[in-house]
Amino acid sequence: MDNLLAVIAQRSSQHTGNQVLLRDSQRCLTADQLITDCRELANSLQAIDSKMVALFGDNSCDWVTADLACQQANICLVPIPTFFSQSQIDHVCITLAVDTVICQSSQPFNCIPGTKLQGQRPILDGRYQLLQLHCAVPGAALPASTQKITFTSGSTGQPKGVCLSAEQQLLQASALADAVAIDRPRHLCLLPLSTLLENIAGLYTPLLCGGEVIIPTLGEIGFQGSSSLNTQQFCQTISRYQPQSMILTPQLLVAIIAAAKQGWVPPQSLTFVAVGGGRVSEQLLSEAQQYGIPAYEGYGLSECASVVSLNTRAESAASSSGKPLPHLTVSIEDGEISVSGNAMLGYAGQPQSWGQKTIQTGDIGSLDSNGFLTISGRSKNMLISSFGRNINPEWVESELVANTLIADAVIYGDDQPHCVALLHPRDPQLSDVAMQQIIDKVNAGLPDYAQVKNWHRLPQPLHSEPGLVTDNGRPVRAAIATHYQEAIDSLYRQGVKPFNQAVLH
Repeated sequence: MDNLLAVIAQRSSQHTGNQVLLRDSQRCLTADQLITDCRELANSLQAIDSKMVALFGDNSCDWVTADLACQQANICLVPIPTFFSQSQIDHVCITLAVDTVICQSSQPFNCIPGTKLQGQRPILDGRYQLLQLHCAVPGAALPASTQKITFTSGSTGQPKGVCLSAEQQLLQASALADAVAIDRPRHLCLLPLSTLLENIAGLYTPLLCGGEVIIPTLGEIGFQGSSSLNTQQFCQTISRYQPQSMILTPQLLVAIIAAAKQGWVPPQSLTFVAVGGGRVSEQLLSEAQQYGIPAYEGYGLSECASVVSLNTRAESAASSSGKPLPHLTVSIEDGEISVSGNAMLGYAGQPQSWGQKTIQTGDIGSLDSNGFLTISGRSKNMLISSFGRNINPEWVESELVANTLIADAVIYGDDQPHCVALLHPRDPQLSDVAMQQIIDKVNAGLPDYAQVKNWHRLPQPLHSEPGLVTDNGRPVRAAIATHYQEAIDSLYRQGVKPFNQAVLH
């Protein structure tokens, strides 16, 4: 079997056709209904000779139908996150010469430079629109067998397109299914399906395990934009659906632990909560377990088809990102993590990147004697103090946000004698004295060269300003430094203070 729909169809023929596979707030789809809808849409796409399809819409059963229909028709699909800016949408469509768009809103595609809208009609019972575009220039060259191109917002306005085959996606989901080992899981999608992690680990993997995937819209979950979250609504969604599994970013884990401290009771149905997208402190994971949240840290990147390593119920180690999946080989070269076994086909339009067997991740880490992988941070984010000490800012930041009273923490200190921090509390009423007590406690567990000496209180959350965080909540350090340069400079003008007398701002 070379795609997920073929696997579902085989099982359907073995008397599982009436099983509900997908559920959103409007309806549910059995295996037979999903297969029928996918094949009808695949035929429609083939009838208009679609070559490059962009999928733009909120989480729903229909999003999944469009995704699997393109696999069925062997058509290249590029999911576009709904939080992409207009310039990012333009960049994707022009770079790839998108000829077909499946969307809930056609507005972002009406006036893309160099393209012309040639046709528009409703599909999927009118819930989506199918647009036909003509692009004046040919699209970027692609590696052979490319079926999906995943873009992430990253730290720039023009992200790279990671090319993957249908076989690679299925291989990755199958390996995850074996590792997580939950039979027929009830999975709740809490991240955008346009994110490769949720697409493969949160959708394909549960379906391969014979499970049911619950797909509320992002608005129903409590998201407001790409990063702002109504925590009460988020927790109510989890309680309402009583899932066995879900995937969280570190920021979302912090949010539900904070809610648990205030009285929210996580559902007893939870069996496995994967946490990825950034470094997670051991303290935070321990707190999660104490409040009945079975959180397990993992690590991955799009260039390796999402998850690389994962702690599981069967095998886990504190402070690690788990063991690499069996089909992957992880090595450490000069401190940098390298991964081989299911490397991307390459980047769209960059032939020099095609055919790599090994991905140099740019992440710093180590493997212990039992094979568990530990991530220290990004090599490009490494700070080197004026005393020559190497400091991973993610390490210090993860210790700060492990205290759920801190929402944002960004550390600076390159070529400086000490580290400073930009901080924003989860509760705006939290006093400077209380903030300082948190910093003092964190500093007490850090070596002197990594301690936060001075800090600045951010006037608003980082996500309030466009371009300061990525789609999965990671700080865009250069942009933040530019935005708050005067504040950072002011902190260094204060001079070095003992950590329990740090300057308050």
